[in-house]
Amino acid sequence: MAEVHFSSRILRRFAEAAALELGADQFSVMLGLANLPAGWSKPESFLKMDPAESAKAYSALQGAMRSYFGRGARGVLLRVGQGLWNRMLEEAGFGIKAQSAVIKRLPISMRRKPALELLGKLLGGQTGDITLHNLDLDLLLVDHASPTADGHREPAPICFVTRGLIRESLIWSMGGDFDVEETACKAQGRPACEFKITTGK
Repeated sequence: MAEVHFSSRILRRFAEAAALELGADQFSVMLGLANLPAGWSKPESFLKMDPAESAKAYSALQGAMRSYFGRGARGVLLRVGQGLWNRMLEEAGFGIKAQSAVIKRLPISMRRKPALELLGKLLGGQTGDITLHNLDLDLLLVDHASPTADGHREPAPICFVTRGLIRESLIWSMGGDFDVEETACKAQGRPACEFKITTGK
C-alpha cells in the first residue's frame, strides 16, 4: 500500500486554525491528554516534518480532537476545516493564486467544479490523490489518500475537516448554499473517502 503524504505547510495552517478554534491553552491540554508532543502547540514545528510524517500528524491531531470533544467534535472540526480554506490560499504559490483569480472571474454557474479542482490540488499530497466526478447535477469528490482516516477504524465517516474545506471553497467561489455529505470513508474500511456535493435549492 502506498505511503500517505501531506503538506507540512498545510499541516501548520491546520494547527493554526485548530488552535484558534480551541484557544491556545485548550489546544495544549488536548495534546497532553492524547500523549502528543507538547511542541506541537507551536504550529511552525510542523514545518520540519517530511510529507509522510505530516500525514501521520494530521491524522493524529484530528483523532485527538475527536476523542477530546466526543460528540461535539463534528461541529468543531467542520469549523476548523472552513477556517483552513483561506489559510491554504494564503499559503499557496503563485500558480494556485493565479488559478483562484481566474475562478473568481468565471460566471458563478461555472465556478463549482474549478473551485473543487483547486481544493484537490491544494489538499492532495500527490497527483491523483483527489479526483472529481460528475453525478448528473451533483459532484463527487474522492479522496483516495485521505490522511485523516489513515490508520483509523470507525463505524461512521470521520473526515469533517475535509467536509468543511469543501463547503468553504464553494462559499468562497459561489456564495451559495451546498449540502456536503461524506458517503464513504476509509475509516469504515472503504477504499476511499467520498464526498457528495449537492447544490442547494
